[in-house]
Amino acid sequence: MALNIIWMAFFVIAFVIALFKLIILGDTSIFKLLADGLFDAAKSSVMDVALPLAGTMVFFLGLMNIAEKAGAIQKLAKWMNPFLSRLFPGVPANHPAMGHMVMNFSANMLGLDNAATPFGLKAMESLQTLNPEKETATNAQIMFLVLHTSGLTIIPLTIISYRLAANSQDAASIFIPCVLATIGTTLASIIMVGWYQKLKWDKVLIGWLLGLVVLLVGVMIGVSALSTAHKEVFSKVVGNGLLMVIIVGIILGGAYKKISVFDAFIEGAKNGFEVIVKIIPYLVAMLVAIRVFRDSGAMGYIISGFTYLIQITGMNTDFIGALPVAIMKPLSGSGSRGMMLDIFQNQGPDSFVGKLASIFQGSADTTFYIIALYFGSVGIKKIRYALWAGIFADLIGVVIAILIGYVFFK
Repeated sequence: MALNIIWMAFFVIAFVIALFKLIILGDTSIFKLLADGLFDAAKSSVMDVALPLAGTMVFFLGLMNIAEKAGAIQKLAKWMNPFLSRLFPGVPANHPAMGHMVMNFSANMLGLDNAATPFGLKAMESLQTLNPEKETATNAQIMFLVLHTSGLTIIPLTIISYRLAANSQDAASIFIPCVLATIGTTLASIIMVGWYQKLKWDKVLIGWLLGLVVLLVGVMIGVSALSTAHKEVFSKVVGNGLLMVIIVGIILGGAYKKISVFDAFIEGAKNGFEVIVKIIPYLVAMLVAIRVFRDSGAMGYIISGFTYLIQITGMNTDFIGALPVAIMKPLSGSGSRGMMLDIFQNQGPDSFVGKLASIFQGSADTTFYIIALYFGSVGIKKIRYALWAGIFADLIGVVIAILIGYVFFK
């Protein structure tokens, strides 16, 4: 219901603003701008999002099938069961969904967006097999989705790459701030959704959470001791290197188990196009609505409103220039990325606003896109509290990112 109302609201608000601009401001081009954006977004939803995703889906679902037949997913689920069984009490011990979720979280942590999506869709499909009401999201599916939208990353490879391309002299300076922001957002998401779902907060769950924090802090301390050049090399080599290790390891593991790895790959890869066909309507619906909302100028009014409210409080307003990235991120990853690159070009990647925009880009994920993609892939229509939980996680991420930005760069 919430997603349905928000989707309609995007179009209605855009139409009202367009009428205001036409009648009051005399902007005769506004409706053409919205119409052009609508058709462009509909086309790019398929050509630039769905079809490029299809190749990735085909490859990684084929790889996943090899891992399942070799028993790697089951072993991974068994190893993580003490922790995940407490976060997902509705999922049976050693269920394949546990392993699929671990693969998704691992890819996200390494900043490997293209690999994370197929693993995440496979995890949602596995969780759907346990769902007694196929059109209604379960607690486990909502917990997984909110954790995914929190965007936990320990190697912000993509953002560092964009900063390097913008001629940053200190591209890796946002490494630790990005990691700290995503840790804070992820822990806050677990606490918030866990409280709502009445999870059992025993010493095992708390111990695992503290262990993960210690592990991440250890990685950050180790990386912070490196020179800037070595940080950049580390970010490039470790993430992509581990991805290749995983791929080759799965193939060799399948061969060791005497599995026909090529046949297993083809069998799993066939499901890739089926998933893409399912999610295209959801992607088109959501991305077109977001584009119309953005082209109408609604985003500018929202930012102006936030700026006014912040100014009358007397707070420091240096961070306002980066707010467009934070506000756009839940709606559109490409939109927020474009705004970040625009800030790099106009104010510089090493300015305070440029660095804060980088942290915003890395501190959360695209909530609306993920809901449409993941729930759409399994036919879920009743998302319950998933949307507000995801948005609240995004809000926490923004607040944490601002605080970290001031601590590190002011």
